[in-house]
This record gives sequence, structure tokens and C-alpha cells, in this order.
Amino acid sequence: MTDPVWVWGVPFAPMTLDETVAAIDALIEDGRPSYFITANLHYVMLTHQHPDLDPINRAAAFVLADGAPIVRAARGRPRPLPERVAGSDLIFHLCDLAARKGRRMFFLGAPEGVADEAAAKLTARYSGLQVVGTECPPFRKLSDEEHEALLSRIRAARPDILFVAFGQPKGERWISENLTRLGVPVAVQVGASLEFAAGRFARAPRWMQKTGLEWLFRLLQEPRRLATRYARNAAFLGRMRLREARRGPDLGPAPRPPAAASAATPHEASARER
Repeated sequence: MTDPVWVWGVPFAPMTLDETVAAIDALIEDGRPSYFITANLHYVMLTHQHPDLDPINRAAAFVLADGAPIVRAARGRPRPLPERVAGSDLIFHLCDLAARKGRRMFFLGAPEGVADEAAAKLTARYSGLQVVGTECPPFRKLSDEEHEALLSRIRAARPDILFVAFGQPKGERWISENLTRLGVPVAVQVGASLEFAAGRFARAPRWMQKTGLEWLFRLLQEPRRLATRYARNAAFLGRMRLREARRGPDLGPAPRPPAAASAATPHEASARER
């Protein structure tokens, strides 16, 4: 990921939805294992709380702004983010791409039955879509043998795109840890997107999505699960805005000294640029 837009310590790609789909198609064509991240306000907060997420973010092919507060905050940067790219929208565009180009998809995670329901509805909606596997691992920690068997089944299915619905940040960590062994060209943690695709939850009306009120619609759907989370997100948002009012916008890490850059190996230099 080159020339990202830094918002609250996370490097976001300044891409539209259409540009994102094209970039993912290019990653599939390239064929090397990669992943990208859809980061909402909650994930940005988690990045501040868990230092191990920072290198995961930097190693991603790109990080998408899946939140209206992030897009609004970027307006104060030298380069803004063009729009919100929501994972719950992107999943349908990627299924359309996969159906048109013969890409193979695998759905992993979400509550029992969701992946199968999503696969059934999406294959009915997009003629020719190939969902080559679905898995719903138990919520407990897998044994080493179970984990190896899961990786083997995914590899054997040879997907081009792997949707992982393990929750944040478990999904991002799992993808980062297992990406090389999976060998999948594109992997992404999709949150509740499989549940939207399966019809378990309805999306907010378009006007609520555009005005940044989708969180309210989701809160009304799952008040017990989301009330505490959204309260924490609101407190974090307030702290970030206060910090920027005092210090100015976060423009990202300072450039590395020339000596450190010259001593880096080609692999290290490539990793830093991403």
C-alpha cells in the first residue's frame, strides 16, 4: 500500500468502491497470497488497544475506510478519502466479479448455518458464482490437529477469495498468521457481512448509510450486543477529535533516516512501502 492516508494511526487507502474491486481483481491475477482489511471505527480503536495490529495493518495490501467518522476525519488531511467502502457492500460486488470472471470463493466462520445460507443466496443471485467451500469452526480454540485439517480443506478447495467471519480482531490476526500456508490470493475478515448476505440482518436504508447513521439502525437490531461497543466507540471518537483539536491531524509516522533505509534489505524495504 503506497501513499496511504493516515487517520488515527491507521494507513487507509484512498480508493473508491470501484477502484477497490479492480485492485482485488489485480491481486487475484497476481496470484500471491495477500489480504486486505476493512477497518471501521471499532477496528481503529482496537488498533490503539492492541499494538500487534499495527504491523498487521502495514502488511496488508490495503486498508479500507469502512466508517463515516474515518472519512470525515480525513477531510482535514492533505489528501482526503474519496468515500466509505463498506464491507457489507463490497461482498456483493466481489461476488459479482467472481461470477463474471470465474473466481472461486470460500466462506469461513460466522454463526452456525450462516455461511451455507449466504452461499445459497449469493449463488442464486449471481449466475455462475462458484462457492467452493463453507466452514463454521466451533467457537472454542481448535486443537492443532483440527486447525491443520481446516487449513488443508481450504487449500484443497483452491479459492481465489477467502471471506473470514471470525470477528475483530481475531479474523485479521488469523489471516495474518495463516496466509502463507493457505496460499489464497485474497483473504479478508468480513465481520457481519455474511449475515447480511444470508438475510439474517437487514442493511440500513441508503439515506442512513450516506448520513453516517447506519450504526443507529444496527443498534436497534442488536441492542444487547452493540450498546456497550458503540458507547466505547463514541468515547474513542471523542478522544481522537479532542487530540486533533489540540495537536492537528495525524499525518502518519515520520520518515525513516536515510541510513536506516539504505541498510534495509529489498524485502524489508518492500514491506515498509506496503
